[in-house]
Amino acid sequence: MSGSDNIPMTPHGLQKLKDELKHLQSVERGKISREIEVARAHGDLRENAEYHAAKEKQSHIEGRILTLGDWIARAEVIDPAKLGGDKVIFGATVELVDTENDKTISYRLVGETEADLKKRWIAVTSPVARALIGKKVGDIATVQSPGGVRELEVTKVSFEDPQEEPASAS
Repeated sequence: MSGSDNIPMTPHGLQKLKDELKHLQSVERGKISREIEVARAHGDLRENAEYHAAKEKQSHIEGRILTLGDWIARAEVIDPAKLGGDKVIFGATVELVDTENDKTISYRLVGETEADLKKRWIAVTSPVARALIGKKVGDIATVQSPGGVRELEVTKVSFEDPQEEPASAS
């Protein structure tokens, strides 16, 4: 694997992946094995829907374990709390004003595995984030959206603890 295969994420994001992996390995794996044994005891496996559903669930869990292990192995941990400056980079929380309707919105740029629109955490690889990278307060980012081109003015760039919710979340 080359360095470009690294997956940028915050320390909080890496911990969430490790917690999910541990849960899948220590709890879900055992639970699904027991479900398969119970279903197997019901007889003919060819027409046993419970058995086939359990085997499918097991396949999904094992696939997720492999995916999480891969992401953790390739994690490039970047702590936004240790960053600073006036340019938009990974980990930044960016306050923007949509120049068309004067609405203010803020986003935190995080790794793909951490993106959560409810929290306004967007993947650094998303179109909006890519348009914002390198911008400073006062700069205009042009973003192609389903409704057409939007111009977003950067009004604030900050670096907060990624475990905290953005102040404007309520």
